[in-house]
Amino acid sequence: MPWLLIAIGYLLGSVPTAYLAGRVLKGVDIRQIGDGNMGAANAYRQLGAKVGVMVGVVDAAKGALAVLIAQAVNAPQPVILLAGAAAVFGHNWPIFLGFRGGRGESTTIGVLLAVLTIPMLILAAPAILAHFIFRDTTKAAVFIFVPLPLVCWLTGLSGVLIVYSIALPCLVGFTHFLRTRWLPATQRHRSD
Repeated sequence: MPWLLIAIGYLLGSVPTAYLAGRVLKGVDIRQIGDGNMGAANAYRQLGAKVGVMVGVVDAAKGALAVLIAQAVNAPQPVILLAGAAAVFGHNWPIFLGFRGGRGESTTIGVLLAVLTIPMLILAAPAILAHFIFRDTTKAAVFIFVPLPLVCWLTGLSGVLIVYSIALPCLVGFTHFLRTRWLPATQRHRSD
């Protein structure tokens, strides 16, 4: 059962929301426009605000759903956390599109919202304000991801959850680094 929940998390994360939205709603391949990233930020810039927001919400829901399914069957905490991480891995390296996905920001937010609800709600207002000021999802995410371990600690969460609040955003940062620093030359040119 634990492996099934982790596999479900990965498969949920692998659903290529931005790709499907681009194909179905606009007739384009999101991987071929903008920075080539299959995430909500590129969808927002290239497919429009409504589509971008929809992609972000669905991507977050994929992560939250992976956690909620594991919680619904009373899985142990490590399995719940692994199912959430698997959803982020699935988004970043989706089986359906050659293991080339997004950066995992929205999916990570969905996972963390389901696992660390109170700390995430506390940090929602500063992050939303930062998004309106900077008009940049990466900068806005800093207002969630950087103080999150401290807020988890202040709200009395366990050491395991504090480590999780650090590890999952680090996966987003690692993926962002891979996408921006190790891209093939043609994709690097598009993202400049």
